[in-house]
Amino acid sequence: MKPIRLFWDLANRFVAAVALILLSPVLLVVAVWIRVADGPGILFVQDRAGLGGRPFRMLKFRSMVHDSVAMSSGLGISDPFGLVENDPRITACGRFLRRTSLDELPQLFNVLAGQMLLVGPRPDVLPQVANYSPIDARRLEVKPGITGWAQVNGRDDIDWPQRFILDRWYVDNWSPALDLRIVWRTFADLRRGEPPVHVDTLNIERAQPADAMPVPDGDTVPLSIPAQTRSSNERRWDEEPVRGGGDRSRDASRAA
Repeated sequence: MKPIRLFWDLANRFVAAVALILLSPVLLVVAVWIRVADGPGILFVQDRAGLGGRPFRMLKFRSMVHDSVAMSSGLGISDPFGLVENDPRITACGRFLRRTSLDELPQLFNVLAGQMLLVGPRPDVLPQVANYSPIDARRLEVKPGITGWAQVNGRDDIDWPQRFILDRWYVDNWSPALDLRIVWRTFADLRRGEPPVHVDTLNIERAQPADAMPVPDGDTVPLSIPAQTRSSNERRWDEEPVRGGGDRSRDASRAA
C-alpha cells in the first residue's frame, strides 16, 4: 500500500472512532426506536464485496422488514435487491432513517475494522458482483465507502451503467482532497429529498439465465479476477462528471 493510502486508511479509522464516540447517543436512540417500533433485529447484516471483491459483513440499521429479499417475488418485484415506489417492505421508522442516512451509521464500525472507508464506491451485493464485467470490476480496486462520487452525483437518480463510469472516474482520480470534497457534498445534500426510484434493469438482465437473455458484450468475472483498464469509449469521462444531485446510494435491496 502506498504511503498516502496507508495514511488515509489510518486517518479514516481515527475519524470513525471519534465519530462513534460522539454519535453514541444517536446510535443508542435509533437502536431503541427500531426495537420498540419494529421489534427484534436492530441491525441488518449482509455480505458485500470489499477491496478486490473480498466479502465482508456490512452493517446497517434495519430499515426494511425481515426477509425483504424473499418477499420481492410475492410482490412481483423483478429485482429482489432493488426498490419500488412506496415500497411496502420499508418500515415506518425505516423511511426516516433512509431519508436522513442514519441507517448507514453502523458502517462506521466497518471503517474502524478496516473493511471500508468513509468515501469510496458503495459496496455491492455478492450475487451482482459475480456478474460484473472486467471493466465493471475496476470499482473493486479500492475499498468501498459509506458515501462516494456516484452518490453525490446522482444517488438513485442514475442507473448502474453510469454508476460504474462514475466509480471508475473516482478510482482513476482519487486523492485525499477529492474525498474531503465528497464528504462536504454529502453533508450539504442531506437536506435533499429522496430521488425517484429507478428500475435496475442492468442487474435484472444479468441475473437471468444465459439462454433467456442476449449474450453480453463482456465476460463476467468472479470476485478474484483483477480489474481491467478503461476502454477507449470512456475517455470522455477523463473530465470531471457533471453533478446530478443527491447524496447517498439507496440501492434498497442492498439494505434492509
